[in-house]
Amino acid sequence: MVQAKVFFKCENFQKMGAFKMRGAANAILSLSSDEQAKGVVTHSSGNFAQALALAAKKIGVKAYIVMPKNAPQVKKNAVKTYEGEIIECDSNPIAREEMAVKVQKETGAKFIHPSNDDAVIYGQGTAAMELLENYPDLDYIFSPVGGGGLIAGTALAAHYFSKYCKVIGGEPINADDAYRSLLSGKIELNDSTDTIADGLRTNLGDRNFPIIKKYVEKIMRVEEEEIIAAMKLIWERMKIIIEPSSAVAFAALLKNKSDYKNKNIGIIISGGNVDIANLPF
Repeated sequence: MVQAKVFFKCENFQKMGAFKMRGAANAILSLSSDEQAKGVVTHSSGNFAQALALAAKKIGVKAYIVMPKNAPQVKKNAVKTYEGEIIECDSNPIAREEMAVKVQKETGAKFIHPSNDDAVIYGQGTAAMELLENYPDLDYIFSPVGGGGLIAGTALAAHYFSKYCKVIGGEPINADDAYRSLLSGKIELNDSTDTIADGLRTNLGDRNFPIIKKYVEKIMRVEEEEIIAAMKLIWERMKIIIEPSSAVAFAALLKNKSDYKNKNIGIIISGGNVDIANLPF
């Protein structure tokens, strides 16, 4: 279909359903035993909440998860299943951050940011590292862009573990802060985030943006209907469940396929935590 060889890294098969398990596990394992004993805290409404709770459970560390009151119940249930302690807050970024600081002060737990943390970024990069170990001749890796942790880690992996592989980001046109940030050279924000790719509504951070600026080749924007079409295609042809955010990187390749003819291309399928009662097709 794209007249290229395409290799998918299927992070939707992670136990908690997304690549974020990698960064969460690496962040906790990077702490000292004294820090681990005090626990970890993060704020997240979705995948990272589940990832940190499960990673903490596996390693034997207490996890405090700050979640908005209106976070999907299915995601709250998953965090509880992984024995994370949920602390609810109002549904806005400032309330999330303030509550995380409060929990940190009260418990002594180490704060771990979902995407703007060095250990998290390095952990996320292992997905691309494994892909390159299996397919060392990749010309490009396409990654979705949300908070920036995955694409920053992917870019580092491509830089240090391949000879010539370049990294391309895929981003919804309705939440194109990373695209605009690369153009302006500084972190841009979104006025609105009206996209089906709910995992990509977050902004870049001061730890991952310099990596993205230095090592990411370009970021391509895709329309909502292009995201849905790419998601549907993977469901139909590959017979696997992916979430809309995962389809964005593939959508970027489909949209610009003439530029990548006869190339070897890796695509990171970032996750499969989809609400099957609310599909877009």
